[in-house]
Amino acid sequence: MASRYLLRWIGNWCNLSTPAGLLLARLTRSPVRPAPRGLVLAEGYRPRFPLAGAFTVGNVIFLRKRSHEVSTDLLDHEDAHAWQYLATGPLFLPLYALAMAWSWVRSGDRAAYNIFERRAGLARGGYHTDRPLRPFWSRS
Repeated sequence: MASRYLLRWIGNWCNLSTPAGLLLARLTRSPVRPAPRGLVLAEGYRPRFPLAGAFTVGNVIFLRKRSHEVSTDLLDHEDAHAWQYLATGPLFLPLYALAMAWSWVRSGDRAAYNIFERRAGLARGGYHTDRPLRPFWSRS
């Protein structure tokens, strides 16, 4: 494993986000397997929350489908979220919720103006990239 991925692995273990992801995988009976870049794939995630085809907790990427059915773009997008966990640690989820609310207020879309989704690449994550601001926010 490249040193940058090892650094992320250690950091996300120390900030407890990866252990939390592995615990969630166990609780939801999502089979896990190692993936490149020090990531772990938890396949077949079934609970309805969150409303996403994939999401990340630490270095654990939860997939509703099997990994061979998921695009490399989506995996790259979720990989970016693993780096965001390294930077924010346990604050990631509340910060993400605030960013999602901010995006919803501005555009009516939970991802279009969410800083975490934008930095991970909206298109790679399967999100719309052309959501306009609501009229109130587009005034000069």
